[in-house]
Amino acid sequence: MTFAAAAYPTIQRDPEVGPNYVKFVQTAGGRTGAPAPRPVPHPPFFQISAPTAWTTLSLTIYSDGRSEFEATGASPFPRHWIYDHEGKLAAKSGLIDFKDWSKHAFGERTPWGAEDSPALVTAVETALERELSFLIMRAGKKPEKRKIKAGKSLTEQGQEGNELYLLLDGVLQVDVDGNVLAELAPGAILGERALLEGGRRTATLRALTKCTVAVAAAENVNRAALEELAKTHRREEPADEQQV
Repeated sequence: MTFAAAAYPTIQRDPEVGPNYVKFVQTAGGRTGAPAPRPVPHPPFFQISAPTAWTTLSLTIYSDGRSEFEATGASPFPRHWIYDHEGKLAAKSGLIDFKDWSKHAFGERTPWGAEDSPALVTAVETALERELSFLIMRAGKKPEKRKIKAGKSLTEQGQEGNELYLLLDGVLQVDVDGNVLAELAPGAILGERALLEGGRRTATLRALTKCTVAVAAAENVNRAALEELAKTHRREEPADEQQV
């Protein structure tokens, strides 16, 4: 049985005109056609229709020909994927929260009511990481899943470690010698350098949001692929010294 989705009217704000740019903001979304009966903490305290999903994007065009996009709002579920003008994946949301979405994303708590939700958007993983993540989740023994609370560390620089991780949800911060070097998004492969370079962690990975990782068995991943990946993870080195 197929249920037709319900698309909501597209919201287009008046363009913002600056001294050297024009900014356009648009919201698109809707809900699935299948009913989703559930109690909710707001009047009328019970909903039958599915929660609303939406994405709010802005596009800024400058007088010199440059342009840039930003995801200024999004529903907390599902994950949002943003593609560029060539159809290539350019960014995605770093955190999903089904419970929050199910309880609150209806009526006045949507852009068609009175509220939007901020979007936590992150860079996309590399093609090699996408290939390795498939192997981790599908090859051999099913990986253990581990949750990390916001503010807690997954790894500590200098500690021994023999686990490989795949970030499934949330955002992790990379810290080397007290310097924040990067923020990692879902799809990132983590921990391979300790496996390849003597068994000690080369960075502290701290959860900026609540996170979920898959703990992978190194034997399920090709060592040559991990060595290739490690070349791009030397963030403590100057950019012109990194191998890519």
